[in-house]
Amino acid sequence: MNRFEQQMKFILEIDKVKNVFRQTYLADGNRKENDAEHSWHMAIMAFLLKEYAQEEVDIMRVVLMVLIHDLVEIDAGDTYAYDLDGLQTKREREVKAAERIFGLLPKDQEEQFRELWDEFEAYESAEAKYAHMLDNFQPLMLNDALDGKSWKEHKVKKSQIYSRNAKTMEGSEKIWEYMKDLVQKNIDRGNIQDE
Repeated sequence: MNRFEQQMKFILEIDKVKNVFRQTYLADGNRKENDAEHSWHMAIMAFLLKEYAQEEVDIMRVVLMVLIHDLVEIDAGDTYAYDLDGLQTKREREVKAAERIFGLLPKDQEEQFRELWDEFEAYESAEAKYAHMLDNFQPLMLNDALDGKSWKEHKVKKSQIYSRNAKTMEGSEKIWEYMKDLVQKNIDRGNIQDE
């Protein structure tokens, strides 16, 4: 295949991300969101909330990072944030998926996308920290908008949320403070177990 054909094949392949559904409901509660919607939402949030990033970030790098970070779920599936069994095999499944999916691209673009995905996973650069903050904030915000619908369904505990967000403040202290307020509000309402 030539370069253009490889790019077209990749573009068609990633359309499958629209069929990867998450545990988070849309803000209107009608259905659960898919990975494409989640990534699009975070890309807009990246621009809007950039002023609250803990460090200076290359916003275009962040946007591409959040747009591609869940493409691996085409093969690996979405692993719910609090699914302890699924989390044990998540990394292995996602690395294998990254190799296949990004491997569809021409070599230079494969390397660029894989480098960004690996950077996101490593959670070390300013961009990765900011992107992770968005990835944790977006579903929390949607859960709050629906009076904790998904949290109640999964009997989520405060300790689980805080454990998942142990590094969130590295992406934005301002957003993390806001998130903690939302968590406390939902504890007070009985949507999150206070343990």
